[in-house]
Amino acid sequence: MTQPFSHTDVLLYQSISDLDCAYEKNLAACSVKSVDSSNDSTSSAIWILPLHGGDPWKMTAGPGNDTSPRWSPDGNQLAFISDRAGLNQIFLISLNGGEARQLTSLNAAVTSLEWCPDGKRLLATCSMQVDPNLRGARPDPDAPEPSPDAPQVAWKLPYKADGIGYLLAHEIHLFSIDAETGEAKQLTDGPFEVRSAKWSPDGRRVVYARTREGDESHRTDVWIADADGRGARQITEHVAQALFPLWSPDGRRVLFSGSAAEGDAQVSLWCADLSSGQVRNIGDESLEISTEGDSVQFVNGDPSQVFAIVAREGVHEVVRIRMSDGARTTLVSGDRQISKLACSREFLAFVSQSPTTPQEVSCCSHDGSDEVKVTSFNGWWQDRIAACAERRYFDVPDGEGGTETIQGWLIRPEGVREPAPLLVDIHGGPASYVLFDHEAQAYWPVLWSQGWAILALNAVGSASFGRRFSDRLNGRWGELDLPQHIAAVQQLQEEGVADDRLMAIGKSYGGYLTAWAIGHTSIFKAAVVLAPVANIEAHWGTSDSGYYSDPYSMAGDRSDTYDTMRRLSPVHYADKITTPALLLQGEKDERCPKSQIEELFVALKRGKSKSSELVIYPGESHKFTAQAKPSYRTDIVQRIADWAARWVASDSEDDVAEAAVYRQDA
Repeated sequence: MTQPFSHTDVLLYQSISDLDCAYEKNLAACSVKSVDSSNDSTSSAIWILPLHGGDPWKMTAGPGNDTSPRWSPDGNQLAFISDRAGLNQIFLISLNGGEARQLTSLNAAVTSLEWCPDGKRLLATCSMQVDPNLRGARPDPDAPEPSPDAPQVAWKLPYKADGIGYLLAHEIHLFSIDAETGEAKQLTDGPFEVRSAKWSPDGRRVVYARTREGDESHRTDVWIADADGRGARQITEHVAQALFPLWSPDGRRVLFSGSAAEGDAQVSLWCADLSSGQVRNIGDESLEISTEGDSVQFVNGDPSQVFAIVAREGVHEVVRIRMSDGARTTLVSGDRQISKLACSREFLAFVSQSPTTPQEVSCCSHDGSDEVKVTSFNGWWQDRIAACAERRYFDVPDGEGGTETIQGWLIRPEGVREPAPLLVDIHGGPASYVLFDHEAQAYWPVLWSQGWAILALNAVGSASFGRRFSDRLNGRWGELDLPQHIAAVQQLQEEGVADDRLMAIGKSYGGYLTAWAIGHTSIFKAAVVLAPVANIEAHWGTSDSGYYSDPYSMAGDRSDTYDTMRRLSPVHYADKITTPALLLQGEKDERCPKSQIEELFVALKRGKSKSSELVIYPGESHKFTAQAKPSYRTDIVQRIADWAARWVASDSEDDVAEAAVYRQDA
C-alpha cells in the first residue's frame, strides 16, 4: 500500500556520482552517497555495475567517503579518492576484491585523478596550503608551513568561493603519481589553480584547464605541457571559461567546453587545433553542453565524433556530435535530465532522473537502443504516492507588446484533476532551467502527497531555448519573467487545474524573483525565499562571482548600471509586501551572501509583512537545500510544508483567523 512522502524521506535518498566504465569489461563504477542518521552526516561508497546484466555489488564500505572511481586501463583495478586516512588520498582496489591499498600520502588533499594510458601513472589535482602573505610568490625551501589560522589576506580576485570560503590559503596543482609506489611529482606551480587535466593518448603530454593569475583568476584557459610539467604553453585566450579539456585520439586536437563571455552561464563545445593554433566553436548556438561533469568523450577511438550530454528545451539528451560541422544525432532523450555519462566498448551508461522519479543508472547500446535500468538504489520510492509530470506550453506576454510561447512542467498526484493549491517554483540562474534534483527539491513530493500541484516554468531568460531567449532578460530581471509566470498561473486557473491558493518559492535567482513577485503582485498567499539576490548593488561586491556575473546580467558595467541595479532590486519594494514570507539561508553562502537575505528580512519586518520569518542554517553554503547535513535538510522540507499549510492550504480555523487578521493589519 502506498504512503505519502514525508520530510524524513530525505534520510532514505541515495545519490549517484562519478560514473566511470571499464572499457573492455563492460563494467561501470559509481560513488553512492547515503545518509548516516546516527551521526547526522553522509558517507559514500563505491559500487560496481555489470552493464551486460546481473546485480550491482558494493566494492567499498568506508569508513568515510569513497569517491571518484577510475578504472585502470586494463580494467583490473580501481583507483578512487577516500578520506579514510584524514586528508583525501588515492587508494587502489582490485576488481577481485580484498582490502583497498593506500597509494598516496601527500601533504595535500587529492581533488581528482586520471589514469595514464600505460597504466603506470596517475594524474591528480591536489589542494596545497600556501602562504597568502607572499601574494603568490614562492616560499624559501626551508620556510615553515603557514599557520592554518593566520590572518586572511586578500590580494586578488576572487578571494573566496561558495562552499569553500577563503581561497587564497590554498592552490590546486597537478601531480604525476607512480601507480606502484605512490611517488608523486608536482607538475605545476604558481599563483593559479588547475581545474581538470587529461593525459595525451601516448602519455607523453598533459592538457589541463587552469585559472589565470592576478585579478582575472575567475577566467580559465587550456594549457598543454610535457608529462614532466615542462614546456607548458597556453592554447586558449579569448574563451572566458574553458572546462574539461580532452585530447582527440590522434593527439592532434584538444576539445573542451566553455563560454566566450565573462558571466555567461551557457556552455558551448570548442576545438583547438594544435598545429594551426586555431580555436573554433563546434556547431551553432543551439548546441549547449551540460556542465554537470566531464561528459564529452570520443567514440571508440574515432577522432571525427564524440558522445556528449546536451541541454535542449529544459531536458538533457545524450547525443553523438560530428566534429566537422557539429551535426548531432540524438541517442537518449525523454522528459528527464542526465548528470553523468560513461562509455564502454558496447554500452553507454548514464545517470538520469525526472521530476517524479529518483536518480538511477541506466545503460544502452551505442546507438541508443535497448535501454535498461541498471540500479534500484531508491527502490523505496515505489511505495510512495505517485505523481505525473506534464510538459506544458503557455502563451505569455513577451515584454515587447506581443506574446510568445514558453514551456514548463506541471506536476500533480496521479488521478487528481480537481482544482488544487498551486506551488509556483521558480528556477535559479536565471540562465539555467528547471532542474530535476530531488535532493534540492525534496519538498515537491511532500506537497504533491498533500494534494498540491506544482508549476515549474522555463520563462524568458532560461537557458537551453536559444541564445536570444536567454539574453533578452539581461537588464530586465523581474520585468519580463514575472508577467509570464502570472499568465501561466492564470491559464491553469482558467483550465480548472489551480484555484486561488497560490504560493511562490525559489532559490538564488528564483529567490530573487520570488521576492520581486511579492513586491509587485498580491496573488500569492505565501512565499518561500531561499538564498536570494535582494540588493543587486550590494551583491556585486559581496558575492564570490558578482563582480563579473552581474555586469553580464545587468547588460553593462557597474558604473553604467547603478540605476538598473537599484530599479531591479527587490529590497527597494519590500515596504509594499504584505505576503507572509519564509526566508531560508545557509550561513556560509558566498554566492548570495547572508547579508542579502538579512537586508530583505529587516525591510519586511519594518514594513507590512510582520509575519515573515528568517531561518539561518549554520555552516551551510549556497547549496544548503541539497548538501546541508541531514537534520537541516529535513528541517527545510518540514518548514516549507508547514508554511504552505499555515498560510495557504490549512483548514484550521485558528490558522485561517490568524491569516485574516494578518492581512487586515497589513
